[in-house]
Amino acid sequence: MAKKIFYIFILTLLTGLLIFSIYMMVKYYKEASQENDGKPIIQETGNVGTPTPSPTEAPSFVTPTPTPIPTPTTVIDYSSQFYMTRITADILERIQGKSYPEGATIELDDLRWLHVMHYGFDGEVHEGELIVNHSVAHDVLEIFRELFDIKYPIEKIRLIDEYNAEDEASMEDNNSSAFCYRTIAESSTLSNHALGLAIDINPLYNPYVYDRKDGTTFLQPENAGDYVDREADNPYYIKKDDACYEIFINHGFTWGGEWKSKKDYQHFEKAPE
Repeated sequence: MAKKIFYIFILTLLTGLLIFSIYMMVKYYKEASQENDGKPIIQETGNVGTPTPSPTEAPSFVTPTPTPIPTPTTVIDYSSQFYMTRITADILERIQGKSYPEGATIELDDLRWLHVMHYGFDGEVHEGELIVNHSVAHDVLEIFRELFDIKYPIEKIRLIDEYNAEDEASMEDNNSSAFCYRTIAESSTLSNHALGLAIDINPLYNPYVYDRKDGTTFLQPENAGDYVDREADNPYYIKKDDACYEIFINHGFTWGGEWKSKKDYQHFEKAPE
């Protein structure tokens, strides 16, 4: 009897252990399942896998690209750079013994120094200076303002004194100038340049030319042979009724290109008022 009770006890104990083991296994798997829920999957390599991103939907509208605002062009007012003065001590020092030689009969008070601006052959703005007679100074200042406004190309506007008052050297360098106390070429007659009443514009491309009585040709400057043919197309030629011609004529000047026996295509002059 005691032996039977012992077997029953052992069987009950084993049954209880089995039930307890099953219970603990179920509990373990439930807890493990809850812990892994929502957590990244562990790969075979032991690294955390990167979840594949969901595709981003394209926006249903396109943002317009703003129209760029143009950078404003700076406009420089050069009007204040066109002015004149009397012949100062500094200017006299530059011209004395050159364009204003000893014995010159014109008085300094009859002359004016002009500061102007001009467009060069390079298309850039440059400063220029010239000396003219006081009677035409206002007209000349206005002429160069008008030439500047239309961007008329003038290569250089320097005092002829920078060339030691040598007319040939100044013209060969295509320098536009006015006053120089001298006579007309191959003459003893005083030139209108000596009175500040004449101006030469781009002289290399607009030479002074005529046939001498001995059949030879006078040409000034001497290096202007390529520009004697006035039918050629050249943007620096002065021709009747062109812009440069019209501006000077409208201010009462006459043009050497209209002389009969001699042609001075660079030359404009005006009688004193």
